[in-house]
Amino acid sequence: MIQYPNVDPEIIRVGPLAVRWYGVMYLAGFAASFFLLKYQLKKKGTPVAKDFVESLFTWLILGLLFGARLGHVIFYNPSFYLANPFEIIAVWHGGMSFHGGLIGSVLAGYLFCRSTDQDFWTMADMVLATAPIGLGLGRLGNFINGELFGRVTDVPWAMVFPDGGPYPRHPSQLYEVVLEGIVLFIMLWVAKDRLHKSGLLTALFLGLYGIFRFLVEFVREPEGDALVGALTMGQFLSLFMIVGAFVLWRLRSNRIEG
Repeated sequence: MIQYPNVDPEIIRVGPLAVRWYGVMYLAGFAASFFLLKYQLKKKGTPVAKDFVESLFTWLILGLLFGARLGHVIFYNPSFYLANPFEIIAVWHGGMSFHGGLIGSVLAGYLFCRSTDQDFWTMADMVLATAPIGLGLGRLGNFINGELFGRVTDVPWAMVFPDGGPYPRHPSQLYEVVLEGIVLFIMLWVAKDRLHKSGLLTALFLGLYGIFRFLVEFVREPEGDALVGALTMGQFLSLFMIVGAFVLWRLRSNRIEG
């Protein structure tokens, strides 16, 4: 067993205000994605308005936040929120869904691209090529917070998390840092210049993330009672991603561009 590092989630506190590692991780992820998107646009010579990236990210962040919260409410504990509707807006109590956030940001990105006459699939490819950085840093933030830990296990690298009871558990957040962060980023960044039809990189992102998340869910502690038969809700939603990725790949690869 490995000792859980027990890092203080707060970097600094001044009165009631605190700077937390989790928030800093997300800001770093957004910043990295922001500058890498600008780099790709410049490299490809894509004509966009001066403040295009700034406006796009405003839409994406808002879509992600609303979608992530609503996704958690709908997918993971709808009965609780129906009985306690004011808890829906109590985001400080925690509860954000990746799949809901993805849906929200995709819808926001689509509406923004439509309003600015930019090709949605081209922009989606460029943004999603950078997304694993934020995903990996976000999972690292989960690890520092001691949340979303794995199931009880006897593997040599298991850890006892402060809120996980006295038993050693899989550090599943770190598995996701590696798979959904580092590995996924490398694969997408290498593939982005080798896939010459728009939308294919988006399909690759959906499929690979879906596979990685589906596998990690076998060792990750399920959230609440959110099960669909023998599958966790995370696995069920990831299956939709994998199927959607296959369909999107077929549709976009058969499309004649130009």
